[in-house]
Amino acid sequence: MASRIFHRLRHALTGESEQEGLPYCGSEVEEFPESSELEDDTEGLSTRLSGTLSFTSNYEDEEAEEGAAPGGTSQDLGEALGPELLGVAPENGEHGPPVAERQGSNMLTRQLQELWRKSRGSLVPQRLLFEVTSTNVVNERSSKYVLYTIYLIRGGQFDKAPATIARRYSDFERLNRHLRRRFGSDMAGVTFPRKRLRRNFAAETIAKRSRAFEQFLSHLHSVPEIRRSAEFLEFFYLDDLRVAQRSTCTGTYCEALAAWTNAHQLQDKLGACRSRHFLLTLAGLAVCHQELGQLAEANAHSEQALRLLEAQDSHPLLAPFLQAHVYLAWMLGKDKRQAEARLQGLQEAGLAGPQPPTLKELLIKQPLP
Repeated sequence: MASRIFHRLRHALTGESEQEGLPYCGSEVEEFPESSELEDDTEGLSTRLSGTLSFTSNYEDEEAEEGAAPGGTSQDLGEALGPELLGVAPENGEHGPPVAERQGSNMLTRQLQELWRKSRGSLVPQRLLFEVTSTNVVNERSSKYVLYTIYLIRGGQFDKAPATIARRYSDFERLNRHLRRRFGSDMAGVTFPRKRLRRNFAAETIAKRSRAFEQFLSHLHSVPEIRRSAEFLEFFYLDDLRVAQRSTCTGTYCEALAAWTNAHQLQDKLGACRSRHFLLTLAGLAVCHQELGQLAEANAHSEQALRLLEAQDSHPLLAPFLQAHVYLAWMLGKDKRQAEARLQGLQEAGLAGPQPPTLKELLIKQPLP
């Protein structure tokens, strides 16, 4: 009986997700029903839904409990368990169960309510939406192609800062080829839209491909091994890093700041905040904000980087970040003694020279693939 009650409770608590058609993914790949929506251009592409697809995922190695749910109220719990289990007399005036049975039911109800309260504080998986918001046919001297603008939006909440990318068909094709080479079995169920010999620039073809690319990215993101891979992650933010680095080197800091900021948002949404690229992004943000006179923002990014480098005394960016933080803290009238002591300790241990390179110098010299 207890198992049936818990089963009803779990369905009541997760009913909202089921109604929306957004099942919990866990570590397994979702099944994608075949669709004739994309005809011969995208044969077998998987979906029956209209609008933007989203897949539930969790960047913390899918450790969320299956029963955890972000919503629900005590009223929902009561409806799920029924008046008998809550010890409430039926409205038709009939006598309820015996007192001893009601007490046992109340005890079970309290245990389930406690479990439900604990589950609300559990790790809730994040959902990431991929949406093609616009397309543009680009005519160049030697080529003509369609540029797809894609928004990455964190689902389940109001996203104040959606990140964007602009990619063409050949970019998606290159990503598909690299992933199939590395993740053959995982990519077996992923369908990619074929290139057509004609009507590539027709409105109908562009619309279908926009839909296909949304599904393609969503499917890739639903596979944990793929969404953590360098090929998948760099598809989103590597172009922004190149533009940001080039603009920083030429001293066009406003343009560089926009590119660094978008790269930061992309990495944050994709859960890539532990990579060397993320630290490089924080360095770019700190440099650009400092050059534009926005010292508080520069200091905030330096502090974030130092928190990530707390246990990495040999990292090449540590001494430059400490040096930048000492200067910014002094300019802002903040305590800089801890950063000075750590920098001195690195120098005494031979892990940093007497004059470590600045963040800007490292940004200029840092090679990007």
